[in-house]
Parts: sequence; structure tokens; C-alpha cells
Amino acid sequence: MSTRDMNTRDMNTRAEQRTMTATLVWGVAYAGFGLACVLSGTSLSHFGGDAEGMGWAVVAVGVPAALAAGAVVRYGMRPALRVLLLSACVLTGVMAFSLLMDVITLMFGQGVDSPASTANKALAAVGAVLLAATSRSDRSDRSDHLPVVPDGTAVPKPSAAPGSVQLAAWVGTLAFLPYAAMKTYWASGGTFAGVAGEEMLAVSERNGASGIFLALESWGLDPTALLALLGVFLLWGLVRPWGQVFPRWTPFLRGRRVPRSLPLAPALLGAATLAPYGVVGIGYLALVTGGAVTMGRGDFPSEGDALLVAWIGITAFAVHGVALVVAARSYWLRTRPVRLPMATGSTPGSAAGPAATPGGGTSCGRR
Repeated sequence: MSTRDMNTRDMNTRAEQRTMTATLVWGVAYAGFGLACVLSGTSLSHFGGDAEGMGWAVVAVGVPAALAAGAVVRYGMRPALRVLLLSACVLTGVMAFSLLMDVITLMFGQGVDSPASTANKALAAVGAVLLAATSRSDRSDRSDHLPVVPDGTAVPKPSAAPGSVQLAAWVGTLAFLPYAAMKTYWASGGTFAGVAGEEMLAVSERNGASGIFLALESWGLDPTALLALLGVFLLWGLVRPWGQVFPRWTPFLRGRRVPRSLPLAPALLGAATLAPYGVVGIGYLALVTGGAVTMGRGDFPSEGDALLVAWIGITAFAVHGVALVVAARSYWLRTRPVRLPMATGSTPGSAAGPAATPGGGTSCGRR
């Protein structure tokens, strides 16, 4: 075993240890947060209401997550612990549902409906990442006898996503067109679904919209339509080569490698929020359309008008969210570091020659 390989393994082990410890601390803190909300009567529901039920649910997730992480730190990874960590990861992912909506609300200077609910979603999102990372740990009590993986890796050559993934990006883009057109038409003063642009502006002001939001609306620029454009930009950055290396039209950064987390972090957050929000919403709207349930008309003249607007918005969220899932997975796979082939007659831990990429190219740099 070369000294370089030993140092690399030690660094990886320390990184895993820090992740496990962070997960343990998070589990204790999350359980404490839930217990504090129960004792103080603070509701963690987005709409208020039952203060204890959601709080105890948080405790029920945080405690076993902390115990599992502690067991991994002490005894190493075991199959049962991995299952427990992954289960907690799924539950925290569900609890982080609609965090993106709160982030967008805060971006425009508006207050969220429930600060405690938003805090819970943020903590749950952090926990989901930590739990997923810890569950991928391969540490065991026989770690000293694990085989050494050569540390020679290379960054893959920038490549476009397969045609099927790019088709999903096109579908996700087109799904936002009716939504963006509707919101822009209102912002420009037009009337749609029985509501004029001036009325929509008054509704936004009555609901506590920020000065920035109202100013953009008065200029004919709907903020949510602008965010839809950013979502489309992100989607295409995940499937095109310029999402891996900054293109020529980016001052000061052109030619530099795009950090993987830069597009993946918002993509995963958006996918985790928009996809389930939209899919569940479509199911609900289908029930309303079929007459199984009723829906309030809100600020619209009739339930039919409200249903039309809801179909346009929810469909955009659902389709774009699913497209983000597909594109983010493709980006993740296409940007994974590849292992350099070992030269003939070389010793373990040494590597030579360029790494072939999935697309047939060579590496553009060593990590």
C-alpha cells in the first residue's frame, strides 16, 4: 500500500467520521426541537392546528436517527442500521415538503405562514442530506482490512445528456409556458379566468406581498414567471455541457469547471418540492374535476375559474419537478469522477494515462 493511498483512505475515513458525528448531533437537535415545540404548544403544521401531533412525529424521527448514527460511530455500519438510516432519510424528506415554496416567499421579502413550520422543513432537509450520506458509509469494525481503492481519478469530459433526458427537459420547459404566459398577462393588466390584472395586484397586496414583488408586478414583470425562467435555465444547465464548464458568456469564470453542488443543490431541492407537490396536486384536481370533492373559488368568480388556474399551475409544477428529477440524476451520473486505469506493471495506488469517459472522451483534469 502506497503512502498516498494510506493518506487518501485516512482522509476519507475522517470525512465519514465527521458526517456520522454531524448526523448524531442533528438527530439529538431535531428530537429536542420537536420536544420543545410540544412543551411550548408551538404548532409545526403549515396551517396551524394540532401542536402536539407533528411535534411528537419530529421526536419519533430524531431519536431513532440519533441512536442509529451513534451506533454507526461506535460499532460501524450494519445492514439493519443502514435500513434505519434510509427510512429516517425518507421521512425527513417528506417533512421537508414545500420548503422551496417558503424559500421563494422569503426571497421576495414576504413572511411565511408559520416560522416554526419553515424551521422544521429546513432542519428536515439538512437531516435528509446527512442521513443519506451516513447511510452510504462503508465503515465497519474491520475497516483496517478493507481493500484499498487506487486514488487516481479524473473529472469526466463535459457531455450532453442522452436524448431521452433532453426530451424530458423540453417537456419540463413547455409545461411552464402556459403558467408563465398567464402570470405575465395578468402582470401586464390583462384579464384571465374572470380576474383582471389590477385585481390580482390588489390580492397580492392584501396578502402581504413585499414591495419588491409589488414593484415588479406594476412594471409588468411577474416574479413567479421570472422564477419559472430560472427553473428552465437550471433544467437545461443539467442536460447541456455548459452546465459542467462555465461557457464563454460568463465573465471571469469562462472555461472553469462548475462545482457539482452548484446546479445539483437547487435541482434536488426543487425536485423534492415541486414533483410531489405537483403530483399530489394533480390527483386532487382530478378528484375536483370528477366531482368527487369540491374546491373553494378563492379570489375567482367561480370554482371553474379557480380550477382552470389551478390546473395550469399544478401541471407546470408537476411536469417540471419530474423533469428536474430526471435531469439531476443524469447530471449526477455524468459528472461522477472516473477512476484512472492502472498502468501495466505499476504498483497498487499508482495510475497513468487519461481516463475514458462514458461518452468516449478523455478526462479534462485530475482531481
